[in-house]
Amino acid sequence: MAEEKKKTTLWNFFDNLEGDKVVWMIALLLMLISIVAIFSSTSQLAISQNTSRMAIVTEQIKISLLGLVLIIICYSIRSIGFFRMVSQLGYAVSMFFLLILATHKKIGPIEPLFINQAWRIVSIGGFQVHVFEIVKVAMVMYLAWAVNAFRNDKFTIANLLANKFPFWKKPIVKKITYIYLPIFTVCLGIMVGSLSSTIFIGGIMFVTILIGGIGIKELIIPGLAAVGILAACIGINAASSKPSDQKPFPHLESAIRRVTSDKTENIFEILKTSPRGSDEFQQALDKVKQPVSAKIAIQEGGLLGKGPGRSTQRYVVPIMFEDYMFSFIVEEYGLLGGIFVIILYISLLARGSIIARNCDNHFAKTAVAGLVILITGQAMMHIMINCDLGPLTGQTLPLVSHGNSSFLMFSLAFGIILSISKMARRKIAREAAKAGPIMDRQANDEISSRMEELDMMETEELPIHDNDIPDYDIDDHNNE
Repeated sequence: MAEEKKKTTLWNFFDNLEGDKVVWMIALLLMLISIVAIFSSTSQLAISQNTSRMAIVTEQIKISLLGLVLIIICYSIRSIGFFRMVSQLGYAVSMFFLLILATHKKIGPIEPLFINQAWRIVSIGGFQVHVFEIVKVAMVMYLAWAVNAFRNDKFTIANLLANKFPFWKKPIVKKITYIYLPIFTVCLGIMVGSLSSTIFIGGIMFVTILIGGIGIKELIIPGLAAVGILAACIGINAASSKPSDQKPFPHLESAIRRVTSDKTENIFEILKTSPRGSDEFQQALDKVKQPVSAKIAIQEGGLLGKGPGRSTQRYVVPIMFEDYMFSFIVEEYGLLGGIFVIILYISLLARGSIIARNCDNHFAKTAVAGLVILITGQAMMHIMINCDLGPLTGQTLPLVSHGNSSFLMFSLAFGIILSISKMARRKIAREAAKAGPIMDRQANDEISSRMEELDMMETEELPIHDNDIPDYDIDDHNNE
């Protein structure tokens, strides 16, 4: 009874968790960092929404608790088959939301919203959801199922069609239909709202199928096809006579200009020559204010930082708590704080590789690897952009930046990883249980044998030489 009572105490909570404890600790630490950072970095958000920072941090605590509940629900699922079954819907769900954004049509309670000059968000019963965040996780899980089904030839619909149409028996047809076509159609849907998200999510999808067993040589043609589709989209935009914001891919031209041209010097020249407060001055300032302020925040943070609540750049950058969260962390907690955050994501990558290696199930292995690369890849991209090592893409810092739909979807990803890690942990424990007793018996037998030999030597007063002990045979001595 005392032992059972001991196991139910709070102190033994982590001991009773079956999932990977390192991944648990990473998720909880990121959530705690998020609450503290959101509280300190949302001064501009509180002013713009006519509210208080305490109200904002209370909202973040609620989202963190909801995310934790989501992690626990996924962690509690003990069947890989459930995840495999649900993952088949990933492509359908992604295309459903992307088509709503592309057509700008309301379907039931789901309404597309035009925010920040882009169609990326839908409202579901008043709750705003960033569609691209759903697509990231949904497509990784779908492709994990698709490559596993291709590996085992378990495409039910294709196999049924093959009875009447032999064309469907060809592996290349199944691969195009279930793997390549979903990737390209999803990328086209995302490109309507963001080229950078298209490149990032498309890259994650290609890496996922590569991990799943699709060879690098097999990806050459799809890769060239992707480049061709991008060129075709640029051509369609160029041929359109409509204004930039009404073209088929409105964000394509601005993204290309952002990557191919560097107008920083011209912008600073405008800031020097234009009257302060004029429209020209303000437009030029808006183009450089955020990235420059992010670099200033990192520079001013130094080694130890300014301390909690002492950031100054949060008053300059309106979205410091989203796109520039890493810069804010470095400004307040210094280089050491930034390195600590990086270590958390690198540790997740390391643990994810261990979990994937110990998965017997091919679907589970691909899903874990894809989700871990999604989380760490987005984190590294966010950090690089904050350090001015790439163009602004608007990618948040996973499980830290402000953003309800992003936070919840990454919580879902952590929950799936922990659920699968629980199964992998049981495999490691079983192997250790099988190997442990054998090793213990061998060690105990050897020690006991040596002790008996020494006792006999003392009682019999046998001559002891260094070379005699290893070769001494107890049975022979007893027979004599």
